[in-house]
Formats: sequence, structure tokens, C-alpha cells
Amino acid sequence: MGCCNSASSAAQSSKREWKPLEDRSCTDIPWLLLFILFCIGMGFICGFSVATGAAARLVSGYDSYGNICGQKNAKLEAIPNSGMDHTHRKYVFFLDPCNLDLINRKIKSVALCVAACPRQELKTLSDVQKFAEINGSALCSYSLKPSEYTTSSKASVLCPKLPVPASAPIPFFHRCAPVNISCYAKFAEALITFVSDNSVLHRLISGVMTSKEIILGLCLLSLVLSMILMVIIRYISRILVWILTILLILGSLGGTGVLWWLYAKQRKSPKETVIPEQLQVAEDNLRALLIYAISATVFTVILFLIMLVMRKRVALTIALFHVAGKVFIHLPLLVFQPFWTFLALVLFWVYWIMTLLFLGTTGSAVQNDQGFVEFKVSGPLQYMWWYHVVGLIWISEFILACQQMTVAGAVVTYYFTRDKRNLPFTPILASVNRLIRYHLGTVAKGSFIITLVKIPRMILMYIHSQLKGKENACARCVLKSCICCLWCLEKCLNYLNQNAYTATAINSTNFCTSAKDAFVILVENALRVAAINTVGDFMLFLGKVLIVCSTGLAGIMLLNYQQDYTVWVLPLIIVCLFAFLVAHCFLSIYEMVVDVLFLCFAIDTKYNDGSPGREFYMDKVLMEFVENSRKAMKEAGKGGVADARELKPMASGASSA
Repeated sequence: MGCCNSASSAAQSSKREWKPLEDRSCTDIPWLLLFILFCIGMGFICGFSVATGAAARLVSGYDSYGNICGQKNAKLEAIPNSGMDHTHRKYVFFLDPCNLDLINRKIKSVALCVAACPRQELKTLSDVQKFAEINGSALCSYSLKPSEYTTSSKASVLCPKLPVPASAPIPFFHRCAPVNISCYAKFAEALITFVSDNSVLHRLISGVMTSKEIILGLCLLSLVLSMILMVIIRYISRILVWILTILLILGSLGGTGVLWWLYAKQRKSPKETVIPEQLQVAEDNLRALLIYAISATVFTVILFLIMLVMRKRVALTIALFHVAGKVFIHLPLLVFQPFWTFLALVLFWVYWIMTLLFLGTTGSAVQNDQGFVEFKVSGPLQYMWWYHVVGLIWISEFILACQQMTVAGAVVTYYFTRDKRNLPFTPILASVNRLIRYHLGTVAKGSFIITLVKIPRMILMYIHSQLKGKENACARCVLKSCICCLWCLEKCLNYLNQNAYTATAINSTNFCTSAKDAFVILVENALRVAAINTVGDFMLFLGKVLIVCSTGLAGIMLLNYQQDYTVWVLPLIIVCLFAFLVAHCFLSIYEMVVDVLFLCFAIDTKYNDGSPGREFYMDKVLMEFVENSRKAMKEAGKGGVADARELKPMASGASSA
């Protein structure tokens, strides 16, 4: 990493030619060091929980007296039945496994270490005694011998609740769990509110298992459809954008016309035939229709004016979509970028959840009111889970930001390479290399800013859920307003961060400088940005809807021939959610590429004018757009650079090259 100087000096020099992708230097080193220290803290939390025996208690399980199953234990002071040798008792067994505490999310039952789980239902104490004699697994309290199961007066308290359900050990976690899920009917009702009958839950789950091949095939279909759609957008972007624009205007005009027609029809209808009780209702409906018609008219006029103003900017959107298709042809590995990001997120989330489970069983042994052992952390260490939650948000955002920086770096390399045949062998890996060598600090800083906005929003959402039905109308309105404002701020910062990463990939400036430069260009080209984000995003949204609908329709047709299953709800929901997720991942990468291309295009027109020595880097399609704009300007008698009043690219300290 070494000592790094600001790379913005390269852009600030007006004495020599500006060249992108040069003068690489590390950016935001303090933030990288802070992020590394934070990750070390996350590792300390995991190491602390493992060192204090939490990992062993989580995996092997422990009984109600603090003994870890499957090993010899040390005696705990003032706690009876502790310090037992459970070398041959490797499984945790609950005397009443169906007694769930939904609030505290735990089983309210005495836990014992046993040698084997009862694989068949035990209906009487005689069956429990016979199971202990045959398998050597005592299912009653340690103080009661198997020979006393049927004779002792305390057997009803010290032995499991009858009938003992058939159970099997959970893989890797050594807990005896009932095989029949109806045991957890109350828990299922708490989690799945629409399930009021166990038979419905059984049918849903059995339907998923029966249709697993169809679900897998439909998920693969959504993947293929997403890739095909990206190719289609590349070749028919011009037609598609204009079709959607025209349909939007016609739909708005048609809706407004229908509302005015209904209003006129009801106004002319004779009121003598209406009974007095319905007269007030008819007047209210007429007034509502008038309000709707006026609102629709205002919306249509505004929409028409916006389209009229932005009609020339739509051409740039079409050109950018066309070039984006070429980017994917030259950089096909961009398509797989969401998979690597998703894989990294899944691995981190698995680590995070495991550490969270460790934290749930870490600490010192404490005797509760019932005389059983619970493990709790005291002192400042009890707040470790707050640190752990912040880590979940920051590191997840960091991984997503790394994807944005990687995509931006690869697209920037493509754009600013004049001869596309001289592209690096693997532009994606070259971008990852630049990210790791120079810009991890920038990514850490950008992701931390998003974290600062997300945490207050999550806290307010938690407060709102806890006070639901208790707060007054004013407090509820204030809470929802704050949550909405923070959500909007988060979306704006996400968009600004993405453009800041592009500026960093081009000029190798730090995060604040890149964010300022990106903000300036976005503001000065507001109409073009609006056109790209409205027309382009709307087209991509319709693409997502098309993929989901096509996959859902195929699912209905295939499930119709599934004779073993008649309820399609859960498999269809799974398929549609997966289809939307896949379409969103693919088309979001497409959207990201378009945004990066726009920023590159703006910078290109700033420092180059097409003259010898200052040739454009842009694609021929974008050059045609510039030439057409120049001709239009000359015909209007204004001359100058194409659309120069509006297209004001990044002012990263340099007046011109």
C-alpha cells in the first residue's frame, strides 16, 4: 500500500493533456485501516465466544445443569447435577419439546443429555423404561434410575411428557427434534399467520417437495430469460424505448379521457330516478370523479411537457443502452458478477449467523429462578451483539460496494480504450486488482456512510414495531415520516456513491473528491440524468415484470399437470421471487453499466472535442449522437459544442486539458 499522494493533481493540471486511468495511487487509507480494525473486532467477538466454550455448547448442546453433552464436565459451584461425565451421552433431549416460549424464542423444558433419541413414539412410562433398558438411554431426570420409572411417585414430574414423540437428531447440532412438525403448530401459526390448519401447512410443504424438479426448472428458465432479455434490449433498444414512451403517453391520455367521460355521463344522468338515500352517495361519487379527472389531467399535462422537454435526451438513453449491450459482448464476465457478490454475501451471512448463535450461548453459568443453568455475559461485553449488528450492515454494504467499484472499473477501462482489440485479457480481474491495490479505502468509506443512514432507520422501524397500536396518531406520523426520509436519503446516497466510485475509477481521487465531482456533473446534467433514470429504469422495470410473468405463466402451465399436488401457492411464490431476484440482478448490472457509461461520456466531451490530438474515446453510436446534436445546434444558429449549455461534465479541478 505504501505512502499515497492524491491523484487529483493529475486532473488539476491544465498544462498537459488529461489522460484517464493514469497516475494510480491509493485513496482513503485511514478508512481502510479503520475497516481492517473493525473486522479484527468482529474476529475478536467470534474468537471470544469460541474460547469461552460457546462453540462447544452450540454444536454439542448442553443440559439444564450446564453440562456439555458428549464430554466430561467440570463441577459448577452451587449447581446440583453439574460436573457430570457425558462422554457417552451425545444428544440433548427435552422432556417437553413442544412447550415453546415464542417471546424469548426458546423451549421451556428441562434438557438432558441422552445416549440416543427415541426414533418411535413412546406412549407409556413402561415404553420409556424399556427404551432405556434396550438402548441405554435414560430419558428421565438423572436422579431417577430406569428401574424406578414405573414405581416412583415423582416419575410424572421427572420423566418426559407422554406420549414422547418420535424424534431424530438435528445434523451437526446433536438435538433430538420431533419428526412430526405438528408438534410446533403454535410456533408455525406465529410465524405463518395464514396457516390456521396444520393440514394446510403439510400440503404446502409436501407440494414444494413434490414439485422440486419443476421449481428448479423454472428457476433455470428465469435465468435464461434474463440473459435473452439483455440481448434483446441491446438490439431493439431504440424501438423499445419509443414504444414504451408512446404507450405511457397514450395510456395517460386514455385514462384521463375515460374519467372525464364518466364524469360527464353521471352528471347528465337524471336524478329524479335516484332514491333520496342514494342521492348523497351519487353526489359524492360525482365529486370524486371530478377530482380524479382534474388530477389525471394535471398529471397528463405535466407528463406531456416533460416528454416534450426530454424528447432529445431520450436519444442519449437509447445510445447508452446500445453501447451497454456492446460492453456485455466485450466483457461477458460482467453477467456473472452478481453470482460472485451473492456468494460472498452468503458466506459472510453464514459466518455472521454462526457467531450470533455463539453469542447466544456464551458467558458465565448463572442459575435462574427454576434452579437451572443459563449462560449470560455481564459487564461491557454484553453489548457485543450491537457491534456485531453494525458489522452485518457495514460489511454487507462493503461487499456490494466492491461489486459497484469492480463493474465501474471494468466499464471505464472499456470506454477509455480507443482500440477495443487492445483491451486487457480479463478487464474484470484487472478492475478487481485496481480495487484491491488502490481503492479499498474508498469503498470502506462509501459503505460506512450508507451504514450511518441504515442504522437509525432500522432503530426507528424497531421502535415503530414495538409501539404498534400504543402510540398516538401524531407520534405514528412522525415515526413514519422519519423512516421515509431516511429511506429516501439512503437511496440518494447509494446513487451518489455509485457515481463516486466511477469517478474514482477514472481519476483515482479519494471518495469525497469523487463524490463532489460526480454530484456536480449530475446536477449540471439534471435533464439527461432524469431521462436516463426515468425512461431507462422504467424499461428495465417492465423487463423484470415480463420475466416474472413469463416464469409464473410457465409455472402455472407445468403445475397444472402435477397430479400429486393441487395447491400451487408456495411453489409459485418461490419461483416468482427467484425470477424477480435473478432479473433484478442481471438488469441492475445493465442499469449500472448505463450509469457508468453516461459519466464517462460526460467526461469525454469535457476534455475532447474530436479534433486531432483530442479524439473522442466514445463509441460510434455516441459519436453519431454528438454529431446530430451539433447539426441541430448549428441549424438553430447557436453553434458551439453539442448541447454545451446542458452537457457540463466533471469539473475535477481542471478547467480544460
